[in-house]
Amino acid sequence: MLTFFMTPGSCSTGIHILLEALELPFQVTVLNLPAGDHRQPAYLALNPKGSIPALQLDDGRVLTEFGAIAHWLARRVPRAQLLPDDAAAAAALIGRLDYAVGTVHGQGWTRVFTPEAYLPAGLEEAESRRWTEAIQARGREIVQAGFAVLEQALAAESLERRLNLADAALFYVFFWAEHTGLPLPPHCAAHLAWMRRMPVVQQVLAEEGYRR
Repeated sequence: MLTFFMTPGSCSTGIHILLEALELPFQVTVLNLPAGDHRQPAYLALNPKGSIPALQLDDGRVLTEFGAIAHWLARRVPRAQLLPDDAAAAAALIGRLDYAVGTVHGQGWTRVFTPEAYLPAGLEEAESRRWTEAIQARGREIVQAGFAVLEQALAAESLERRLNLADAALFYVFFWAEHTGLPLPPHCAAHLAWMRRMPVVQQVLAEEGYRR
C-alpha cells in the first residue's frame, strides 16, 4: 500500500489528483503545516526535507518533490499516458511542470503565502509590514508573469485530450489564483475550468474540504 503525505489545499492536491486518476490504492497521512507536523521527528525520519508532498512506496522507499512523484506515477501506470512516448514531447511536459512548480509556485506563490520567509531579521513592526507588502507584491508579479508564459503554451493546444502529469501542477497554481482573486488569463482559466469538470478532480476537492 502506498502512503501519501499531504496537506489539503496545498501543492499536494496535484499529486492527489494523479493518484485518484490512476486508481492506485493508497492511504493518506494528513500533515498540518501550521501546527508543524512536517517538522516532527517521525516525519523527518521519512523525509528529512520536511516537505510535502511525499509518497512512501510499497517497499518503504520515500519519494519527495512534486515532479519526481509525478514521474514515478507516470512510469508506474504507463497505460494512463500521463507522459507521451515521444521523448521531446515528454520533456516539454516535464519542463512545463517544473516551471509551474519551481517558478510560479516556488518563487511566486511562496512570496504571497509565506512572506515571513523572505523578511530580513531584526525589523521593527512598521518596517516589517512594509517589507511584507513589498514581498507579496513581488510574488504576485512573478505569478502573473508565469501565467503569461503558460498562457502562450496553452493557447496552442486543444483541451480535447487526456490528462497529463503537467496538468496536475497547473491545476493547483491556477486554483490558488481563483481562491485569492488573482486574475487568470483566458486559456489558463479555460484549463482550470476543464479540470474542474473532471469527476476525479471534483472528488479530490470534496475529499480535501472544498464544496464548490
